[in-house]
Amino acid sequence: MIGIILILLIAVYLAYFFPVFKPEKEDTPRNARYDMQMKKLWSAAQASMRDHKPLRAEKALLTILKFDEKNAAAYNRLGILYAKEQKFNEAIECFEIAQSLDNNPSSLHNVGLIYLETGAYEKAAMAFEQAIEIEGSVAARHIALAKAKERLGHTKSAIESLEKAYSLDHSVSTLRQILAIHEATGDAEALADTTARIEAQIAENNASKPKRTTTRSRSTTSRTKSTTKTPSRAVAARTSTKALARTTARTVAKSSAPTRTVTRRPTTRRKQI
Repeated sequence: MIGIILILLIAVYLAYFFPVFKPEKEDTPRNARYDMQMKKLWSAAQASMRDHKPLRAEKALLTILKFDEKNAAAYNRLGILYAKEQKFNEAIECFEIAQSLDNNPSSLHNVGLIYLETGAYEKAAMAFEQAIEIEGSVAARHIALAKAKERLGHTKSAIESLEKAYSLDHSVSTLRQILAIHEATGDAEALADTTARIEAQIAENNASKPKRTTTRSRSTTSRTKSTTKTPSRAVAARTSTKALARTTARTVAKSSAPTRTVTRRPTTRRKQI
């Protein structure tokens, strides 16, 4: 009986007094000073990565993650930094954390590139396929998947991925990658077909470029006209100056010439005697 009474008392206590306890405090809103400090850290990290200062960039990114542990962008940038330094294990860890925080196809793509670099082709193909499921409109993801499939020996699926990439970017380089696979397999008919496609794409690219010959010809003709007009004006100016110089010289010579004075002797008449 005593035990039952104690249980009832505890139940009553929890029912009436437990709501009195204050709930946990919510996260304090970010103030302007915090946002300013985060902007400074981001700018410092970006400038350090641009200036090839990895230690300074790593310090800035780690400081950002110290204040904001769920910042997926910071983890992604830190993974890129580690990948450039060939610290592949740390880079994969950062990209996986970024992917767990934010379902971003860029993080999956970056993880796939590291797996492709380290020789884990199956993991690379899985990462690229997951990235394509989220965002399949980027040609670079299909090209990366084709590289992983080619390394695994799946040439048919690699060509299919490259064809999807070509349908998105219409790039000659994508067709040349398809041509390289056909050269490796020795398919003569596919080689001829892909070569014709490359030539057609190059011709289409050249035709779509804007023509600049008309503007150049007009500018050259205007230049020639201006050059032909300027000598005639110069010659006319020279002739006029020469004529003016001659006339002034003549007037000066006349004014400076000595004047001759003629003295006449008085005529005396003789008287006749």
